[in-house]
Amino acid sequence: MMFAIDEINRDRDILPGIKLGYKIYNECGSTDILRAVMTLVNSLDQSEKGANCTKPPTVQAIIGHSGSTPTMSFAKIVGRFHIPISHFATCACLSNRKEYPSFFRTISSDYYQSRALAQLVRHFGWMWVGALSNQNDYGINGITTFIKAANEEGVCIEYSEAFESTSPYHEIIRIVNIIRTSKSKVIMAFMSHREIKILVDELYRQNITGLQWIGSDAWITDDSLADINGHTLLIGSIGFTVRNAQIPGLDLFLQEINPSQFSNSIFLKNFWEHVFDCSLNPSETRNTCNGSENLRDVQNSFTDLTDLRFSNNIYKAIYAVAHAINNLILCDQNKSFNSNSSCLKLVEIKPWQVLNSLQSINFTTPGGENVFFDNNGDSPARYELINLQSVNKGKIKVETIGYYDASLPKGQRFSMNNVQVVWREGSHLVPVSKCSESCPPGTRKAVQKGQPVCCYDCILCPPGEISNSTDSINCLKCPIVQWSNTRGDACIPKEIEFFSYDEIMGILLALFSLFGVFFTILIMLIFYMYRNTPIVRANNSELSFLLLFSLTLCFLCSLTFIGRPTEWSCMLRHTAFGITFVLCISCVLGKTIVVLMAFRATLPGSNVIKWFGPLQQKLCVLTFALIQVLICAFWLILSPPFPYMNINHYQEKIILECNLGSAIGFWTVLGYIGLLAVLCFVLAFLARKLPDNFNEAKFITFSMLIFCAVWITFIPAYVSSPGKYIVAVEIFAILVSSFGLLFCIFLPKCYVILLRPEMNTKKHVMTKMSNDIH
Repeated sequence: MMFAIDEINRDRDILPGIKLGYKIYNECGSTDILRAVMTLVNSLDQSEKGANCTKPPTVQAIIGHSGSTPTMSFAKIVGRFHIPISHFATCACLSNRKEYPSFFRTISSDYYQSRALAQLVRHFGWMWVGALSNQNDYGINGITTFIKAANEEGVCIEYSEAFESTSPYHEIIRIVNIIRTSKSKVIMAFMSHREIKILVDELYRQNITGLQWIGSDAWITDDSLADINGHTLLIGSIGFTVRNAQIPGLDLFLQEINPSQFSNSIFLKNFWEHVFDCSLNPSETRNTCNGSENLRDVQNSFTDLTDLRFSNNIYKAIYAVAHAINNLILCDQNKSFNSNSSCLKLVEIKPWQVLNSLQSINFTTPGGENVFFDNNGDSPARYELINLQSVNKGKIKVETIGYYDASLPKGQRFSMNNVQVVWREGSHLVPVSKCSESCPPGTRKAVQKGQPVCCYDCILCPPGEISNSTDSINCLKCPIVQWSNTRGDACIPKEIEFFSYDEIMGILLALFSLFGVFFTILIMLIFYMYRNTPIVRANNSELSFLLLFSLTLCFLCSLTFIGRPTEWSCMLRHTAFGITFVLCISCVLGKTIVVLMAFRATLPGSNVIKWFGPLQQKLCVLTFALIQVLICAFWLILSPPFPYMNINHYQEKIILECNLGSAIGFWTVLGYIGLLAVLCFVLAFLARKLPDNFNEAKFITFSMLIFCAVWITFIPAYVSSPGKYIVAVEIFAILVSSFGLLFCIFLPKCYVILLRPEMNTKKHVMTKMSNDIH
């Protein structure tokens, strides 16, 4: 303070022709502080006014106090005089302009420090912390703001306790027991150096270690911490404090200072006598100070200028008052304070005018720091993150490991530099403080009943949902074409499933289909070799060969249902199935009609056979098949089948199948086949008792019975079968009905041709027919 005023008084650019004066009250205790304040706000005594010096009737500003609680007490009293300004009172409550309308400070409000500390805790992942404070306005307001900000950051507070250095011993023991039994290993201590020393001493006495301390600016850089027994417990502590600064010229000022320059300074007198072990009072018995002493070669905390964090705030406070008065006096050069350009004389300046001028100042100190106040009288919140790294020769060594600037955007306020951090009790590992262990990817957090949100259980994500980060709150659903992997931490493409040749059922059905083709071709060869025998000729050889050909196509068309569905295969499988089966049933129907017509032709006077000869039989088959071709053509033109990824049947996989396109088209094709089959069955049933040598009407009846039974059973099986097994059901129905027709109609004839050749003669046929007629 002395240096700043001396520097201003020697500066011709600020308050030219005017010298600032001051009076220092180095008082402790609330009563003495208030007495000093009341003395300052009263009119100055005549003894303080020189003959050649014109002074205003009252002081223009009061610098102090360093504590928040004393400042709050006298700020309300002197607020009506509009004159306090502080360098170290940080309580956020002092920003209340309604209660403290005249309060300014050159240190940041604890509102910003508390929020910065909350972001610091969140930055290092400490989600479960303890909170301690001293039981005054500074501690209670600071820790309350911290807890609120910490909750906003998702940090949980396990406990919050407050005490004073004057608290009874059992209260300290109670808090120590809470610390011992708690799970949190990180403690936020918003208190002064007096409380932290008492607490750490007791923790050291009870051998409670492994704690990571976070300190407020009131103690984190205090050298007196080195004097306590448990100072090793505080190594690794971190906390925010005001930024360090350089004050040009202060070192020379301190080296040249002498008690004779400040004869009224009790502090300097006591300090001088203590440092040089002499007395400034000649009447005392010890050595008398001779005036040749100087501080150039003295090394102590007073001459150590490496840490001027809080001294710089006093320096800025003095300059702020000087600039405020300067702007009032030199209003002709700076019209922002007086629009009428009517300058004020020194004796005319009132404290409320200085107050208004303080609100608008904006200047740069000789050290290069910009100074201004916001609407609440607060200075910009800029902090250094300090790490208490060691204690050496009674002095704490701290290192700046980061910065916080509240004026920057939210995501850019806090930053770390590359300095190695020393953690609790000298460790180099970042401490962990959580109520519950982190939930790995593939799980989500579920808050434990009755516990804070930081206490949770890890629940596995359900199938189809994932969490790909640690400590996920929710599991995310995979896209519709993806599914969760076994670990539940990533979505992978769903397995695409279709009825293929790679599976046993597909191979078996394909083999049965090829066996059917083989047997059909074998029977066709037998019939061709014995085409001139009575049994082949008597059963309409042309329709028999056409029926065998259509059965071959039926067996082959089942192969189109196996394999990956494509646009062409989907259209081919259903239309080929529909047309070949109609062709097959048409041939059977033609053979049945031939049997009936042939029997009628044996009756006297009947010429019906000429109306259903070979040409008419071929036209009948062609007509029936053409109708199915037209139905399929309309189906393919209007709404053809197409490959479809069915994601509804199974959650974990996709069924690649053929969508019918038009269900009406499919069931029309199937219905037409059923209609012909029923018609054929009825006719065959009516002809079952006719002579066997004309045709095997009984076997046709059996084959149609099998055919109809298979396809009637197919409908509910088709509707109820899951996924790709619909295709297997369809192939099975095709093969069974085809084998039924093949074996029931042709196997008896092959038996006669190959094993009973004596029955395959014209004489035997005529004899048998004659016996059957009679």
